[in-house]
Amino acid sequence: MSHEFELHHELSVEASPEQVWQAIATGPGIDSWFMGRTQVEEGVIRTAFGGYAPDNTVTAWEPGKRLAATSEPADDGRFVAYEFLIEGRAASSTVVRVVTSGFLPGDDWETEFEAMSTGLALFYATLAEYLTHFAGRTAVPVTAHGPADFDDLRTTLGRPATGDTLTLTPPGQPPTEGVVYFTNSQTIGIRTRDAMYRFVNGFGGGTFAQHHLFTPGADPDEADRAWTAWMADHTS
Repeated sequence: MSHEFELHHELSVEASPEQVWQAIATGPGIDSWFMGRTQVEEGVIRTAFGGYAPDNTVTAWEPGKRLAATSEPADDGRFVAYEFLIEGRAASSTVVRVVTSGFLPGDDWETEFEAMSTGLALFYATLAEYLTHFAGRTAVPVTAHGPADFDDLRTTLGRPATGDTLTLTPPGQPPTEGVVYFTNSQTIGIRTRDAMYRFVNGFGGGTFAQHHLFTPGADPDEADRAWTAWMADHTS
């Protein structure tokens, strides 16, 4: 079996259309809320996550208004496409409508679709948090993988709900207070003064940390190594 899908998200943010465009159409902007590390070149958006680095061809480019891109269909027909529609409102507020569509092949498409749906909900919530609390700042993206299942980490963090405050101790740093800005069955997002920390249930097992550090001078490779060790200590 296989499945064609289309998901709709709408964000209302206290940011200008120009700030939204910088966040969705530049490498540093995308690095500050999505996943992995992204390069935006003429006609192509490339995001490297682990060993996966697909090219997404830009199909619409209207600065401040509309951005669309799609991956090339694989041999089995798999592809994902994104479209962002930006509408400026009064008092420097903006509505962002996002349509994510594509095709998932195989008999296990439902499991993959659930992981994609819950992950995208976190990513777009993170985009809203970035535009609300960190607009104009650039983050260092962090990717780390822990061995245990996501529920173990949720328990370690106190099984938080959206809106809760909690104390997190990042590697090599003192304890810091954060706000849980989003959580669902497979994700947790925590905002502190200088970071957004995200934990995601791994589709193939284990748990991923997908963080954004706004501390000046943060070293991405060192941060990846430190959080990989943190994940091993806190989820084994």
